[in-house]
Amino acid sequence: MKTLYLECQMGAAGDMLMAALLELLPDPAPFLARMNALGIPGVEITGEPMQKCGITGTHVRVRVRGEEEQSEDVGGHAHPHAQEAPHVHEHPHEHDHGEAPHDRGHLHEHEHGGEAPHTHEHGHEHGEGHSHPHGHHHYSFSDIRALIEGFDLPAEVRSDAIAVYRLIAEAESHAHGVAAEEVHFHEVGSMDAVADIVGCCLLFHLIGADRVAASPVHVGSGFVRCAHGVLPVPAPATAHLLRGVPAYGGEVRGELCTPTGAALLRHFVSSFGPMPVMAAEKIGYGMGSKEFERANCLRAFLGEEDGGIDETCELRCNLDDMTPEAVGAAVDLLFAAGALDVFLTPIQMKKNRPGVMLTCLARPAQKQAVVDAMLLHTSTLGVREHTCRRTVLRSSLSTVDTPYGPICIKRSSGHGVSKEKPEYVDVLAAAKAHGVPFETVWRHAVAACESEA
Repeated sequence: MKTLYLECQMGAAGDMLMAALLELLPDPAPFLARMNALGIPGVEITGEPMQKCGITGTHVRVRVRGEEEQSEDVGGHAHPHAQEAPHVHEHPHEHDHGEAPHDRGHLHEHEHGGEAPHTHEHGHEHGEGHSHPHGHHHYSFSDIRALIEGFDLPAEVRSDAIAVYRLIAEAESHAHGVAAEEVHFHEVGSMDAVADIVGCCLLFHLIGADRVAASPVHVGSGFVRCAHGVLPVPAPATAHLLRGVPAYGGEVRGELCTPTGAALLRHFVSSFGPMPVMAAEKIGYGMGSKEFERANCLRAFLGEEDGGIDETCELRCNLDDMTPEAVGAAVDLLFAAGALDVFLTPIQMKKNRPGVMLTCLARPAQKQAVVDAMLLHTSTLGVREHTCRRTVLRSSLSTVDTPYGPICIKRSSGHGVSKEKPEYVDVLAAAKAHGVPFETVWRHAVAACESEA
């Protein structure tokens, strides 16, 4: 299985992720040329070598009309991604560990109606005490979505980019207590974020990994200064985006994970945990500009995964007051919420009541959604959770021809073991369509699979 593993020991920001993924390509020049030809208003993207603690990697620089925004942290140093509370005509700044803005999603909330970009002339605060007047546009999510839909890119890339930006807009809306349509982003921040998000989505598409995994995310610690005061790290929008994602802080002072970085991880990463057993073929280093005692970089490993170890969350509750029909409906709804598996175990409960223990397995990133669904769709008042490490085989799907039509085969291997099994849904559909027993179709599918071995 072609696996991409992202090491986020120094957090995650859009340009750092883009730089790490860029290093996995045979030649970065065509990608940079393609990005600069998209027509993102005023944007120029460059990649340049940079060293951190003796390690050489790539630093991606995004300029909007030649401008890169800076901000101030509580200590007065140039700071990435500080957030802002709702207000009129004021802007925060955030960047990747010393670099770009609010991971480029500068929040601008105001009382003007409508969705179209509009221009304001007013003083613009750059951190502390660096105000100067200039005109710029502000964009709503609808504006940005329309812009992305017009790019000459594969439909999958456009869809991914819009989904990631929607996550950021919803997080800003939740963090600041305003409707999503009232959240606007100022020009440099929003175009910078569009470049980062579209660039990362295109790189994920070009790399074409079967699975994307990541380490727990280091968010940093301390406080950041914004237009309306001092906020804790992680900032509110970032914290909202990281719900259900393993994260930690306290080791480095500063904001390490930005909203753009958090949204990209949430959209693309299927599991968070230790690096799986894999033979890495390429390693990319995406550098941030801010200096720390440890190397300020995000690493990307690309290689073949021969099975390995991952993490799953086991979620349980006991039920003794639901009808079988209601329990059955809950099982279907839990699968829809993202559960990997759902099963029932007969148990004897208090007051001599027969009941069932409902167990769900979920990936860490989907855990909270499954917990919420358990609380909503069952009568339980609480959910027990346990994180398990599991040894897994790598799996792929292929198709074999049978007298009853094509049947999908799941092939799994690793740890010296290989297995093949026809997919139940395909076998059942073929049996119904041809009026033959399930076992007949199954045997033909197994025979076709063995003949190809």
